[in-house]
Amino acid sequence: MDIKSLTSEQRNLASANLDQLSTLELVKLFNSEDEKITQAIKLELPLIAASIDMIAHAFQQNGRLIYIGAGTSGRLGVLDASECPPTFGVGSQQVQGIIAGGEAAMFKAQEGAEDDLHAAQVDLNQIQLTPHDIVVGIAASGRTPYVIGGLNFANQLGCNTIAISCNNDSPIAAIAKIAITPVVGPEVLTGSSRMKAGTAQKLVLNMLSTGAMVRTGKVYQNLMVDVKTSNKKLITRSENIIMDVTGVERERAQTLLVQANQHVKSAILMELNGVDYSTATRQLADNQGFLRQALTS
Repeated sequence: MDIKSLTSEQRNLASANLDQLSTLELVKLFNSEDEKITQAIKLELPLIAASIDMIAHAFQQNGRLIYIGAGTSGRLGVLDASECPPTFGVGSQQVQGIIAGGEAAMFKAQEGAEDDLHAAQVDLNQIQLTPHDIVVGIAASGRTPYVIGGLNFANQLGCNTIAISCNNDSPIAAIAKIAITPVVGPEVLTGSSRMKAGTAQKLVLNMLSTGAMVRTGKVYQNLMVDVKTSNKKLITRSENIIMDVTGVERERAQTLLVQANQHVKSAILMELNGVDYSTATRQLADNQGFLRQALTS
């Protein structure tokens, strides 16, 4: 396929005189084009919802969420995966991002890495991919060989697969179980898919990971009740969550957090259910980690 035929590679008529615009005109154009992103995603919401349910089911079966991609797409997967442990208290292996070219590609383009059809299989074997895992292939063009190879391997292994691209009728869409395709149109800077396409991909990834965590009990109301107290900001946030849910003052919240071994859900149960830490952890286990159910048990 000639990449010029791809929507993401076509010239944007609205930005044909980009180099002649004033700075204010420039950013107004960027902003105007960015408004198309959420509209493109809106068309994909049913598929995104189906993907979330599929990922949540995998988590409940001890499966993992694995993102694969090259360049900007790969970096976005790594970014989303890296935020899941502190935000939702999951292990670093539950959501993983794999980028073509390895860790070095996060900081400097690894020329040609994305063109290796077999490299993703090697990378997925290194993390011991199993049929319980979900593999999400991310490629704005929808035709990156690294991603195609990874999705094909995942399919052969029996994994459920998801494709995220920004061009209709892409190769990765054809081979994934679910294809999410927010077509955001030509970029302001021709072919620079780190812009609208990259933003669309990031928004979709936000939905996938956050939605799956909601579905598996990592959220109570709209609070991240499985947050890890790994720095001062997150310790304060944990205290605030305990205060918001239970109505106690900060000093009491701090005491509860210590008694609960820095586990917010347990601290809340200890206060509201009037139980000790051991009982709180058992109540959570009996309710698959869902705080709402544990509060009424």
